[in-house]
Amino acid sequence: MKLEGHALLLRVFLGESDKHQGRPLYAVLVEEARRRGLKGATVLKGVMGYGAGSRIHTATILRLSEDLPVVVEIVDEEEKIRAFITFLDEVMQGGLVTLERVEVIRYQP
Repeated sequence: MKLEGHALLLRVFLGESDKHQGRPLYAVLVEEARRRGLKGATVLKGVMGYGAGSRIHTATILRLSEDLPVVVEIVDEEEKIRAFITFLDEVMQGGLVTLERVEVIRYQP
């Protein structure tokens, strides 16, 4: 199926040590997005960041963090993205979720 035109970009900011039922939360999110038939998901690992607690997480040699920032990005039609947010409410203990309207130029399965 081809997705073009207007869509929503869902970004989920969390830590790589965040878990759901003992599994990495970012993996749970990607697998659930795929199960629901969302168009695509990507996990991006950050090298440095901080969140609500203002604690800096970094990948420098001198201060190696085991909880680096992770961003999960998912793009699809608004209805599917908004339905996925109800799943986020069930599995996320903390983190930040943002939505952006985007224009998809090209998507080929």
